[in-house]
Amino acid sequence: QVQLVESGGGLVQPGGSLRLSCAASGFTLDRYAIGWFRQAPGKVREGVSCISSSDGSTYYAHYADSVKGRFIISRDNAKNTVYLQMNSLKPEDTAVYYCAADQGSCLPPRDFGSWGQGTQVTVSS
Repeated sequence: QVQLVESGGGLVQPGGSLRLSCAASGFTLDRYAIGWFRQAPGKVREGVSCISSSDGSTYYAHYADSVKGRFIISRDNAKNTVYLQMNSLKPEDTAVYYCAADQGSCLPPRDFGSWGQGTQVTVSS
């Protein structure tokens, strides 16, 4: 059974950092695209970042323009976990963050097949 569990959310001041984790079970990450998405109250869900590999050794990372240069996605295949390092956080980054998995690459943008339960990130002073 495919399962994704996010952790690492919380309350942080503007300019601060958080690292989100997405732990996978029931499948191995190395041939899956793993994406981070977020949804703020009253707004549609948006893609934040995604990482994928075609051969298990070369990885490709994608970022939304709004987080480029501030967020870094990475993966630890030994731990079957994907991370999202979020730096220079802004109030507009406040949202529930979800990780999701799907076979294949990050592109084209699409609804991923498996989702975690989400973790709240609040950026406020």
